[in-house]
Amino acid sequence: MSVNIAIDGPAGAGKSTIAKAVAKELEFIYVDTGAMYRAMALYLLRQGLSSETTEKMGEACANAEISIVYENGAQQVMLNGENVTGLLRQEEVGNMASVSSAVPQIREKLVELQRILASKENVVMDGRDIGTCVLPNAEVKVYLTASARTRALRRCKELEEKGVSCVLEEIEADINERDHRDMTREISPLKQAEDAVLLDSSDMTIEEVKEAIISLYKKTKEA
Repeated sequence: MSVNIAIDGPAGAGKSTIAKAVAKELEFIYVDTGAMYRAMALYLLRQGLSSETTEKMGEACANAEISIVYENGAQQVMLNGENVTGLLRQEEVGNMASVSSAVPQIREKLVELQRILASKENVVMDGRDIGTCVLPNAEVKVYLTASARTRALRRCKELEEKGVSCVLEEIEADINERDHRDMTREISPLKQAEDAVLLDSSDMTIEEVKEAIISLYKKTKEA
């Protein structure tokens, strides 16, 4: 029987970094649901759609095939046979993903793929509604967060390391806007599952957060 670890939380909380670290140590499969939604967002943008044309997204997504493969131990996201991994962190793609992920047809298609994988393999999955919607029976559920300012600082540092200039206040305002949008959307809003453990990483290192989650996993094995 497979074991599932669900990590939810707002944008910039470090979910992907932590989920990858936990999966690597436990030798689980890391499923980057956010990357899958970003790949769909990229597809929609390529179809000429904008965040205002949500009524057309459901029909448009029918021809998008998204899968995750591993090459030399690294996850690669495929969109209709094309490796689009390097294109998924663009701000435009992220903002489109936040909007398009609320479209029922898009969520239904991606959630089905995620559940099939989790039923067959030990997985660590991160996103906005993994513990509440996608994997409600996950053995370990974590709600990972951090202050908006902390998340903005992390994002600015990430951009500056890539040679991209940024304005901290603008990044923080964008994060607050996305938080509000994710938490108030009608379908599967971002929220902490009742049985999820809250972890605020504002003053924690990656190693500390990783060990906290692995400790939770070990407790479930002992129970």
